Amino acid sequence: MNRRLFLRTGSLAGVALSTLTLGACASETKDSKPADPAAPGAGPDQFELSEATVAQLQELMRSGKHSARSLAELYLGRIEAVDKNGPKLNSVIELNPEALSLADALDAERRAGKVRGPLHGIPVLIKDNIDTADQMQTTAGSLALAGHRAAQDAFIVQKLRAAGAVLLGKTNLSEWANFRSTRSTSGWSSRGGQTKNPYILDRTPSGSSAGSGAAVAANLCALAIGTETDGSVVSPASCSGIVGVKPTVGLLSRTGIIPISATQDTAGPMTRTVRDAALLLGALTGADAADPVTRESTGRALTDYTPFLKTDALQGKRLGVEKNHLQGSSDAVALLQAALAVLRAQGATVVEVEVDKPIDALGAAEYDVLLYEFKDGVNRYLASAQAPVKTLADVIAFNARNKTKVMPFFQQEILEASQKLDGLSNPKFVAARRKSHEGAKQILDAALKSQQLDALVAITNSPARCIDLINGDGGGGPGFSSPAAMAGYPHVTVPMGQAHGLPVGLSFVGGAYAEGPLLGLAYAYEQATKLRQVPQFRPPFVG
Repeated sequence: MNRRLFLRTGSLAGVALSTLTLGACASETKDSKPADPAAPGAGPDQFELSEATVAQLQELMRSGKHSARSLAELYLGRIEAVDKNGPKLNSVIELNPEALSLADALDAERRAGKVRGPLHGIPVLIKDNIDTADQMQTTAGSLALAGHRAAQDAFIVQKLRAAGAVLLGKTNLSEWANFRSTRSTSGWSSRGGQTKNPYILDRTPSGSSAGSGAAVAANLCALAIGTETDGSVVSPASCSGIVGVKPTVGLLSRTGIIPISATQDTAGPMTRTVRDAALLLGALTGADAADPVTRESTGRALTDYTPFLKTDALQGKRLGVEKNHLQGSSDAVALLQAALAVLRAQGATVVEVEVDKPIDALGAAEYDVLLYEFKDGVNRYLASAQAPVKTLADVIAFNARNKTKVMPFFQQEILEASQKLDGLSNPKFVAARRKSHEGAKQILDAALKSQQLDALVAITNSPARCIDLINGDGGGGPGFSSPAAMAGYPHVTVPMGQAHGLPVGLSFVGGAYAEGPLLGLAYAYEQATKLRQVPQFRPPFVG
């Protein structure tokens, strides 16, 4: 969940915003002294599979140099060295005890001449709000759901298994996908603790898909899956220097994903390259009878987005840059200016547009929609889950009984506010949804049509701020998750450089089901710049 949402609604009034600067900040974790990045197994350059792409991993298996099992073993070793020891990123909340047996079965298929596709044998991590019918728990990072094991895979997990992916484990997240408190800290959950940013260890990984972003950046897996309601894929992708894809709502099924909002929720790929994101996205698409909104994707969803990936994809395109992101003298603005120069050099025409301010005016309505839909969605999910709690009221009561463990830093006022609301037939909800969702679509459609634009571009998110478990994330600075999130439109972010050693992403946003063209634009920019840098797990510093 994007922390800017709570700033727009005034929900953070009175909160100390001392975490907004890139100055000194002390880590709030117990192990505040990070390991030497050059220690065995910690340094990215010493890891055999550092920055390996899906294509490279497939070639390693095809040539016989590696197998699915040996790749899984290497990544599991990397997790042990970097996530559980060394820098202790704490991005993986649980490992899959069945990972190596899955890899063995896929190796047997390969030996028999069967290769399912580009993801055959590829190690993947998934966010801990996505159901897996195995020995792993699905908890959204909440102790209230500890011990919950799903009876059935989420629809997208079924797709992953069918594609031959090896599920290595699950990633930590901001508890309840950052929808528990207005003062929550991204990457912290009562079950999983605090995930760190692999670039500078006392900086936020953002969220709510904090673990997925940090794990991909730190080469703990080949690919990962996150989820987003507003910013939860693209913001951590930006802060972790990776590629994130927030698809059109309805392109991917949400069945088996712990919900916030039926209007805005979606899963999405988190990868180190645009090509890998395109491969993963294609493996996840498909209409699901249990998620009616996916019917709209019939005839529009693809199983292969790689044909859009051309180095000249920017040639002749018209792009609209958010003009409010061009103001000021911040490092992020300087990075955007440099990115625009590249886009123009690659043949694109760039004009200024204003989307951010009219979208911000819809923020209170968006918040109302999420509050109403969260209660409805969570109650539906828990009613059929084999979980120790059966309703949102049960979750709130559990948290209150276990306050010391569950709420040592922030409370649960969002859960409580949602619980007080009645059903989705309430005229206030209907009006809020019309205002936020339909209003956002109208704003984006008008901007794209009036200027005959192929996409909008902007700063995805500010550089990562300090982890502050007392005051929460804070906010401020440029960000561009809400327009696409509220409209349900696609959003792709790709690295566009670093500010003081902290990554910043460039956003490409388009109309419904424009994933292919957006991936093409992002790929052309990525190939022209290649600005992703491998994290070095730097200790805290004074800026």
